Amino acid sequence: MAEIVLYHHIQGLTDGVRGFADELRRDGHTVHTPDLFGGRTFASIEDGFAFARETGFEQVRERGIAEAEALGQDLVYAGFSFGVTVAQRLAQTRPGARGALFFDSCLPVKEFGTAWPEGVPVQIHGKENDEFFEEDLPSARELVSSAENAELFVYPGDQHLFADSSLAAYDPEAAGLLLERVRSFLALL
Repeated sequence: MAEIVLYHHIQGLTDGVRGFADELRRDGHTVHTPDLFGGRTFASIEDGFAFARETGFEQVRERGIAEAEALGQDLVYAGFSFGVTVAQRLAQTRPGARGALFFDSCLPVKEFGTAWPEGVPVQIHGKENDEFFEEDLPSARELVSSAENAELFVYPGDQHLFADSSLAAYDPEAAGLLLERVRSFLALL
């Protein structure tokens, strides 16, 4: 079983993110869900961005990094959208990463180094017409083409945060397929 650090999206540690973590826990995985916003959740992406901007994006990210450092190594780093900025940084820069799972986002590999780390598998998931994921799709494709064990799954539709069951953007069919693929990924670690 894997030990996973799952970082929430810009709307906070919602019931949907908690529920996703619970699904993985039911499979026997240990899943940590750091709350980077101190218990606050937001009704919209815009409200979440305003909070993170006011708090300081880097300060919020540093909270997530500190949480992972307290856990040791041998972790799978996962994130939803904004949470990918923390998960990807850790997967690329912290020794001992077992894998990475990116939902709704992917940064250019060059943000955190010259290449994706050898031996670290990664899965990236997003909606093809999601306005936020569309701008990240070239980076996702580049990562997948340059890494040995990398997969990109693009789903039909335009919902951002489609796997969060507590949001209006939730797409049960796509979220179910995403979860099935994540389970297969984790079973190989």
